[in-house]
Amino acid sequence: MTTLRTLSPIQARRLAILRQRLAGERPRANAGGILEVIRDLGCVQLDPISAVARSHLIVLWSRLGLYDPTCLDTLLWQERKLFEYWAHCASIVLTEDYPIHNALMRNYAQGDSAFARRVRTWLEDNAELKRNVLAMIRRKGPLLSRGLIEVGGKKMGWVSTGWTSGHTTSRLLDFLWLSGTIMVAGRDGIQKKWDLAKRFLPEWTPREKWSEHQIVHHAAQKSLRALGVATPRHIEQHFIRGRYPNLANVLKQFENEQLVERVQIVENKIPWKGDWYIHTADLALLDRLGQTWQPRTTLLSPFDNLICDRARTKQFFNFDFTMEIYVPKDKRKYGYYVLPILHGDQLIGRIDAASNRAESKLLINAIYAEPNAPARAASGIAKSIGGLADFVGAQDIVFTRNVPHMWRQIL
Repeated sequence: MTTLRTLSPIQARRLAILRQRLAGERPRANAGGILEVIRDLGCVQLDPISAVARSHLIVLWSRLGLYDPTCLDTLLWQERKLFEYWAHCASIVLTEDYPIHNALMRNYAQGDSAFARRVRTWLEDNAELKRNVLAMIRRKGPLLSRGLIEVGGKKMGWVSTGWTSGHTTSRLLDFLWLSGTIMVAGRDGIQKKWDLAKRFLPEWTPREKWSEHQIVHHAAQKSLRALGVATPRHIEQHFIRGRYPNLANVLKQFENEQLVERVQIVENKIPWKGDWYIHTADLALLDRLGQTWQPRTTLLSPFDNLICDRARTKQFFNFDFTMEIYVPKDKRKYGYYVLPILHGDQLIGRIDAASNRAESKLLINAIYAEPNAPARAASGIAKSIGGLADFVGAQDIVFTRNVPHMWRQIL
């Protein structure tokens, strides 16, 4: 029987943080650095809430430090090395990974599930609207969403229990986007500009249609490498969440080909449950951890890739993290938009923050420390808050209430 390589929880955390580009030497704070980070992460989640700044911008700032967001715009809308699509959520993804994402485009709303049948029926009922929307985009695009709302044609409303109910044209645009017919070709604020995918994608886009096995072969490796060390469930939850058919067989193949190695994580002499894997390309990095570990202190977006799997976050960091955006104000424990504090290989607290753009202020509504948070982290936290203020263009930082006593003097 083969003896498994053993990792401590500290090694597992540090490897994950390094692979997430949250420790070690920072990438360059330019377009090349942005592309390098997204290659390692696989995707960066989009979210419309900008209480501090848009989430994807914070995710990149956590890794790059101060950078110019127009570099990202150039990659998205001019060079088109990136595009917006559905990874583990609505995300920025790599155009070079188009064959991975094209599988969902080809298969969207196919099959016999109740949802797929409902979407197909709804699109048939709105065939005239679909023709008219596509004709207008073809003739005048790229067009903002609001410019397409009044397109004529018979409309059968989309009915749901959520926010999409009744938003017929918006829902149609979403379905056309997910099926790969149209793409986001620009933005005016958070408003999307839509264009035909075949017109938006650059000529060099890899367009070969990969088999299911090819997609899982590539995507599972990207997911595992972004995680550092992971179980099959972690791989499933990352990158193209839930789209890894026959993953168990693929992992066995990887083992046979020596692309991955099975390991164990042992805490207090007790192995963590499950089958754990590391990519063999990261074994040298693991072996160097003790000599090359260069920790940072930074703030994370609530949608950061490091913490998007809440169960894994609890297991690795003993950190319970729940978004309270939709929790009534009087029932929130920490705040509306809370940024976890990463200090070295630990999540040591969280900051309830907001940007007051009219007055160029970064408001720190409250800071909360975890039970074992070190007092010495204060200077790193202060530097990170200052860096975030610079990034969002705030001239002043205002601490409006609760700051832990051990950090108060420096903050």
